[in-house]
Amino acid sequence: MSAVVHSEELKVNSMDPYVMVETVANNTFDRFHHDIAIIEANPDHLKVIISDELMPYIDVKYASYKVMGSYLRQTSKEQRERFVGAFKGYLISTYAQAFTEYTDQEVKFAQSADFSKEKIVDVGVQIVDGSRPPIKLQFRVRRLKDDSWKAFDLVAEGVSLLASKSSEISNLIRQKGIETVITELEDRTKTSIKRASTDKKA
Repeated sequence: MSAVVHSEELKVNSMDPYVMVETVANNTFDRFHHDIAIIEANPDHLKVIISDELMPYIDVKYASYKVMGSYLRQTSKEQRERFVGAFKGYLISTYAQAFTEYTDQEVKFAQSADFSKEKIVDVGVQIVDGSRPPIKLQFRVRRLKDDSWKAFDLVAEGVSLLASKSSEISNLIRQKGIETVITELEDRTKTSIKRASTDKKA
């Protein structure tokens, strides 16, 4: 395995959604391998990796506003800013926990397609794990005003993370109010990452 130089290992071209997703994913996996001893001693280090390597290319504000849905108009600017911060922390924890399932699987990326007239692109990724069926993922990526791209959703086996969280969080806002939901998201962010079982049967 080649040596990893953090932040300089592969420059991310955010003007091409396909290249961006592949580069960011490869940087994240390379960092995982480089820091494996740290992760084994402290699984919460996965949050650091996700924060450093993945989150700069996630449109957290857009995703947060989509999750709030119709309740967005009922919130103050200060509440929206706090919600975005809390939801970012929640996403970091969610992705970090999901990363505990990764060991050393092969990752295959979809071929690039013409995106010149597109505003949203789905970039397909497959995680191949031996004899098991491949895990199919899609990163949903949107074009920003400066023509760069950022991801805003992850679809795993046809299930949208954003849609599922939108339904869950909208219900919580309706039942408990935005302030309580912000506090609950902040609490979830503080939850320690649990390592995946090493005793799984093939």
